[in-house]
Amino acid sequence: MLLEIRGLEVRYGGIRAVKGVDLDVAPGELVALIGANGAGKTSALKAICRLIPSSARKLEYSGIDLRKARVHELPRRGLVMVPEGRGIFGQLTVQENLAMGAYVRGRVDPEAQYAAFPRLKERRRQIAGTLSGGEQQMLAIARALMSEPKLVLLDEPSMGLAPLMVAKIFEIVRDIASHGVTILLVEQNALLALQAARRAYVMESGTITLSGDAKALLHDARIREAYLGEAGSGKS
Repeated sequence: MLLEIRGLEVRYGGIRAVKGVDLDVAPGELVALIGANGAGKTSALKAICRLIPSSARKLEYSGIDLRKARVHELPRRGLVMVPEGRGIFGQLTVQENLAMGAYVRGRVDPEAQYAAFPRLKERRRQIAGTLSGGEQQMLAIARALMSEPKLVLLDEPSMGLAPLMVAKIFEIVRDIASHGVTILLVEQNALLALQAARRAYVMESGTITLSGDAKALLHDARIREAYLGEAGSGKS
């Protein structure tokens, strides 16, 4: 496994936001982590890349014990996160943002990203904060890919976007995965996440309640009722 998690716990004061989560991601997989707002999904991602304190029996990425890792070392090791809200540098140009993503490699060659994101090439000299929401999301993903990662933690890429742009972003996500980049995707849009992923985990109130093949979960009556707005069929 590229990522192995056993017994992950995150606390905010006396509140347990993540409660003993077990999760695996194999090389080359696109794995979705779905659940309602406040389920603990983002906290789990932040814990994986050491942005918040956590505890775990095992928290291992590519043979590295993340419990002992320093957060600034992780991009060099191939682990990057595209945060909820995009986190771009709004006062820098598109090209300068991409350069920031490449700092761990010591070279800046954005042509591969411009080929994948032609809209960014058109706007390469534009201040990033003036881009549309969808363009900013493209930039956040492209910036992460500049470090040539092995594993991308992708947090709520569809948030706040118009439906046509959401479809475009998920097309990009699937294309990235098809080129062998491993992705752990956190997403409230369960339908799109399950359609894109190979496997999925369902998180409720800080715990994993279901997991398995994404297509099987897509047809699970419990998932369809809870996340896709369909009335229960009486089957489980």
